[in-house]
Amino acid sequence: MNFMKRALLSMKARKGRTILQLIIFTVVSVLILSGFTIQSAANKSAELARQELGGTVTLSVDREKQMQQQQEEASSSSDSDDSSTSKEPPKFESSPIDISSADDLADLDHVKSYNYYSSTQALADSFDPIESSGDSSSSDSSSSSNGEGMQMPDGGGQMTNADLTISGLLDSATSTDFDGGTSELVEGKAITSDNADDNVVLIEQTLAEENDLSVGDKITIKSSDESTSVELKIIGIYETNSSGDDMAANFSFLNPYNELYVPVAVANTLKGDDYTDTVDSAVYTMDDAANIDAFEKEAKKVSSVDWDTFKLDANDTLYQQMVGPIENVASFSQNVVYIVSIAGALILALLVMMQVRERKYEMGVLLAIGEKRSKLIAQFFTEILVVALISFVLAGFSSHFVAQVAGNQLLAQQTESTQTTTTTQQAGGPGGSTQGGPGGSGGPGGDTSGFSSLTSNQEEVKELDIQVTLEDMLKMGGIGIGIAFIAVALPAATILRMNPKTILTKQE
Repeated sequence: MNFMKRALLSMKARKGRTILQLIIFTVVSVLILSGFTIQSAANKSAELARQELGGTVTLSVDREKQMQQQQEEASSSSDSDDSSTSKEPPKFESSPIDISSADDLADLDHVKSYNYYSSTQALADSFDPIESSGDSSSSDSSSSSNGEGMQMPDGGGQMTNADLTISGLLDSATSTDFDGGTSELVEGKAITSDNADDNVVLIEQTLAEENDLSVGDKITIKSSDESTSVELKIIGIYETNSSGDDMAANFSFLNPYNELYVPVAVANTLKGDDYTDTVDSAVYTMDDAANIDAFEKEAKKVSSVDWDTFKLDANDTLYQQMVGPIENVASFSQNVVYIVSIAGALILALLVMMQVRERKYEMGVLLAIGEKRSKLIAQFFTEILVVALISFVLAGFSSHFVAQVAGNQLLAQQTESTQTTTTTQQAGGPGGSTQGGPGGSGGPGGDTSGFSSLTSNQEEVKELDIQVTLEDMLKMGGIGIGIAFIAVALPAATILRMNPKTILTKQE
C-alpha cells in the first residue's frame, strides 16, 4: 500500500491525535506568522517615521571646550601671579557664527531644511510689556548705573531693565516653538527667509490685546542699553501655551507673552555691530535620521567653520522616542518567532515519538512484509505535513487579528515606557527654548518647554499597519515545514533501529 495512503488512513483512524496535532501546529503557525507580520509592520513604520521625522544637528559654540580652555588659562596665570591675588572665575564669551559659514553647512547633502537663531533682550518703547508679578528690574536703575546686573546669555554685557525677549530666526514656521506647538500663528503670516532684511515682528496675542495692536501696526523697541532703537511692523500675531519657567515671575523679559519673533538681522541690530551677519546657532534638519553621521563627517571638512570654537550636536531624540518603541516591538516579535519555533518543534517531536512507541506493532508488521524504513519515516512526515498545511491556511486567516491586537498592545506599553524615560531625561533639545539658543524663550536656566512640546505634539505611532504578506506566509511555511521535518527526524532514529522479528516476538 502506498505510504501516503496509509498516512491518510492513519490520520482518519486516529482523529483525536490528529486534532491535537492540528491545534498545536495551528497555534505555533499563528504565533510565528504574527511575529513576522508584526516585525514587518514595525520595520515599515520605523522606516516611514525615520524619513518623516529625520533628525537635527545643531551648530553652536562648544561651551565645554571654551570653559576648559579658560580654566587652563586661569590655572597657568595663577601659577605665575602672586598666590594672594584673587582669581576671576571663568566666564562664557560670546562667539557668534558667521552666516556664510552656516550657509556652507546648509549646502551639504542630506539637509532637508535649516533655521538660524539669534536671541537677545530689549525694552518696549511704544507699548507696554506684560509685567511679571515679582519683577523689579524696570524700576531698579541704580544697579544698572553701577554696572551691576544680570549677565546677558548672549554675552552682550550687563542688563537689568530688559522687559522683552527678542528671538531672531530665519523661518518661524519651522522653528521649534511653532513646529512643536508651543506657539501657534493665529493671525497674519509667518516670518520667512524673504523677510531676512525686513523690520517685521510676530507678537503674542495677549500682548497685542493689552496694547490694542493688530497686524499692520508698528511698534518701537530699544536695545537693553537704550543705544539702539528699531521700528517694527507687525505681520503676525501668535498664541503661546508656554507657562515659562520659575524665573518668569521675577523678570518680565522671561514672560512668554513678552517674546517677540523677528528676523535674525533685527536681533543682531539690537545686539550691536559685532553681531552683524552672525547667528547664535544653526539647526539643520536631516532628510533621514540615518544620515546624521554622514552629514557630520562632511561638515567637519568645511574649513570656513572654526571647529576649535564650534561643535555639532546631533539630536535624534524625537526620532528615538518615536521609533524606539517600534523597534522594541520588532525585536520582541523576532524573539517570539525563535522561541515558538523551538518549542513547537520539541512538542511535536515529543508527540511523534509517543506515536512511534504506540505503533511499534504496526511498523513491525510493515517491516516484516518488506516495507522500507525510509517509507515509514515518509509516512510519519506526510501525516505531520498534512496537518501543517491545514494549520497554515488557518493561520493565514487568523494571524492578522492576533497580530493587530498583540502588536498594538505591545506598542502602547513600549511607548508609555519610553515616554516615562524621556520625560525624566529631557533637558532641552536642539533649537530648544533655552535662552541664547534656538527658540530663545528661556532665560537663565533655560525653558525646555519648546522641545517638550515638540515631542508631545508630534503625532506618535499608536497603531501598526498589520498586513499578512506573501513573503511572511512563505517564511512561516518554511519554518513550519522545518518544524515538521525536525519533529519526524528525532524519532526517525528509533524507527531505523527497529527489528521486526523482535517487535513481533515481544508483541506475542
